[in-house]
Amino acid sequence: MTFPRLATNPGMNPAAVIQGDRWRIGVLTESLIRLEWQEDGRFEDHATQMVVNRDFASGVPRFTQTMRDGLLIVDTPALRLTYDMQPFSKEGLSIVVKGVADSQMNTWHYGDVQRGNLRGTARTLDEVNGETELGLGVISHDGWAAVDDSASNIIVEDDEATEIKGEANPFGTWVVPRDNDGIDLYFFGYGHRFIEAVQDFYRLTGPTPLLPRFALGNWWSRYHRYTEAEYLELVNHFEQEGLPFTTAVIDMDWHLVDDVDPAYGSGWTGYTWNRSFFPDPERFQRILHEHGLKTTLNVHPRDGIRAFEDGYDEAAEAMGIDPRSEEPVEFDLTSPRFMNAYFQLHHDLETMGTDFWWLDWQQGGVTRQRGLDPLWMLNHMHYLDSGRDGHWPLTFSRYAGPGSHRYPVGFSGDTVVTWESLKFQPYFTATASNIGYGWWSHDIGGHMFGYRDEELEARWYQLGAFSPINRLHSTDSPFNGKEPWNFHPETEVAMDMALRLRHMLLPYLYTMNWRAAAEGRPLVEPMYWQSPENANAYGVEQEFRFGTELIVAPIVTPSDRDVQMAKADVWLPQGTWFDFFTGRRYESHSPNGRKFEVWRGLDGIPVFAKAGGIVPLQQLDELNGRKNSVDNPVHLEVLVFPGASGSFALKEDDGTNQARPDESAAATTAMSFAWHGGAAEAVHADEAAGMSSFVVAPVSGNASAVPERRTWSITFQGVAQTDLAVTVDGKPVEAQVSYDADTFGLTVDVANVPTAAEIMVSGALAVAEDPAIDDAFRVLYDAQIDYLTKERAYALIRDNGAGALGALHTLESKASGHPRHDFDDSHMPVSVIQAVAEPLLRTA
Repeated sequence: MTFPRLATNPGMNPAAVIQGDRWRIGVLTESLIRLEWQEDGRFEDHATQMVVNRDFASGVPRFTQTMRDGLLIVDTPALRLTYDMQPFSKEGLSIVVKGVADSQMNTWHYGDVQRGNLRGTARTLDEVNGETELGLGVISHDGWAAVDDSASNIIVEDDEATEIKGEANPFGTWVVPRDNDGIDLYFFGYGHRFIEAVQDFYRLTGPTPLLPRFALGNWWSRYHRYTEAEYLELVNHFEQEGLPFTTAVIDMDWHLVDDVDPAYGSGWTGYTWNRSFFPDPERFQRILHEHGLKTTLNVHPRDGIRAFEDGYDEAAEAMGIDPRSEEPVEFDLTSPRFMNAYFQLHHDLETMGTDFWWLDWQQGGVTRQRGLDPLWMLNHMHYLDSGRDGHWPLTFSRYAGPGSHRYPVGFSGDTVVTWESLKFQPYFTATASNIGYGWWSHDIGGHMFGYRDEELEARWYQLGAFSPINRLHSTDSPFNGKEPWNFHPETEVAMDMALRLRHMLLPYLYTMNWRAAAEGRPLVEPMYWQSPENANAYGVEQEFRFGTELIVAPIVTPSDRDVQMAKADVWLPQGTWFDFFTGRRYESHSPNGRKFEVWRGLDGIPVFAKAGGIVPLQQLDELNGRKNSVDNPVHLEVLVFPGASGSFALKEDDGTNQARPDESAAATTAMSFAWHGGAAEAVHADEAAGMSSFVVAPVSGNASAVPERRTWSITFQGVAQTDLAVTVDGKPVEAQVSYDADTFGLTVDVANVPTAAEIMVSGALAVAEDPAIDDAFRVLYDAQIDYLTKERAYALIRDNGAGALGALHTLESKASGHPRHDFDDSHMPVSVIQAVAEPLLRTA
């Protein structure tokens, strides 16, 4: 077996280095500077725990160096560095970031506090109720960020790694302390070019790997003492309900816990299947695989390998311990000998069917090696080991600092079940992208403590559908099971919808997975990344971009009783947007964008698609007898949103190891939408609209990775009804066309088309007329207010449209509560007025 390694290129380009006896400056890009101080003048050229690449192979960045009045001045198009060539100090080392608008803090002095930093992420949300402090990111209001890599251990390979601490090292790579102390800083001076800053952070620290397709589906997880029979019964129940899960997480009770003799310590650490619960682990995992589920087992490895374990004898002998002594094999990540025995134990378990490991390290940050975090070392070595023999590498563990994005997937910890926790998670997830950490997996629905609130659970499931990883989880309380059938019908319906939607999104998600790995663009991004100079983009902390086509503003607060709906504060950048589910149009005319209050019932999620947006989905057809298939689908649905032209390149592959994405292995299906349509009002006035067309190009690249033929359901969402023409390779074909008046969805179904053929759908498309009055009526219909008020309000709306809003406030209640004794007085709560305003104003 050849142990995999990171791809590294740690040396700086000599032409981009300025050096003195004890200091060194590396100009990595015009905006990224490395600053080193070493008392002995020996500088670090190894890869470190964070940094793996210091030569971006894009030529020497443009810079000049001059000496003036005893100062070194390094000037690039983006930065101006001034240095007195003495030990680093606030007075002697500074960098000005050029072109930062509206900032008086665009000059960094060594040691400055990073007050304007837009933050990054945190190690865990264990027992956090609401907000927690986040670490630093690489972007800032002030235009600069400084990342300190001084304490990072280094990665050695080959000859340097053959012997570690007197032990032979079979891995060919290892992590060792630096030879000496010093300063090793990376200065990111990208101004408000946030996307570029994060992309260069990936170039410095290594790209985000591509995830296997199954990881993007629904995960089931629970801290519960399942038996084989109970777990398989659960899987069957999910299938009967039509709920697609792709990953089975088995928490710690897969191994011996309570049956451990106290003489050996606790049962927290364990590697021996509990045969009382799982008599035949191979059979159990084989059956899960037959049901289309990958498996991951939870491990807490701190207590090493003890004498009661099935694999103890082999591990003890490998460590030179007489197994008869029952001496524990101590956990020591700094020993190659131990790690070899440790991994062999895991390999033996993997032969029984385990696909990847949940590394649940919770025991602090100290090893026997200076500066080496055990969590980081576990993530690093386990991820590399998981990719041996050509396997697609994958681990599931906690965040261990900048660079951790190289080891997905992230486990954010044991979440408290409260609205405060839910409200923090969208912000937490999006902000993590500021330090390149994109693949967070949260305890969707919350893990422990807190309270039962069915609306909270449904809203959390909806966030999960639009999270990087959707993993339901809960503790072992008999009151806290997350199965949808444990909730009342309205809640269950909302949960089921979210789980099915998540699986339907796989084609879109997998394409964004490729984008993250190849282009350095995480699936979830803060709104300010694409609008850095717009103050409004910073004021919507719960809102985020979800890939290239969508904006999501999840509901994170309870419903208002008067309206029977909950609201989200939404900011939409300039342009035309459509509700992803209902096809309603939202206009944002101002260059500063537009803020809305959007209101949704329990069955609604505020998700918006841009005009010209194209979102591929897969139908939940029975593939290979299962609705949870992660095969490249035979039946694709594509949602196309009017109002502008657009394009989308669907990415698929054959499911073999693509952790480092190889474009030649990808199958790409290009889709393009040429919009020449009009507004519904113009069509209704018999003003001809132009012919719009949607084209699915023949698959290119690795065509063998996709089905030879596909059925396509192409829906133009938010359009008026019209005729459509369909051609395949230029020849007209018969196709089924239908129209959904509720979502303004015009759908054409084209069956059994070769993927090597071109499909074109054309027609005189027009944006649907906005049903503002009807939608306002529905708000009033459901509002829990008196009937006379409803009738007066509806008359105002029917006669005046959006102009009625001022008059509606005259109906506003002047007293708290809902008087039931005065049948002639009108009382209209503010929340009802706000909810009515949404449909009346969305196209204004």
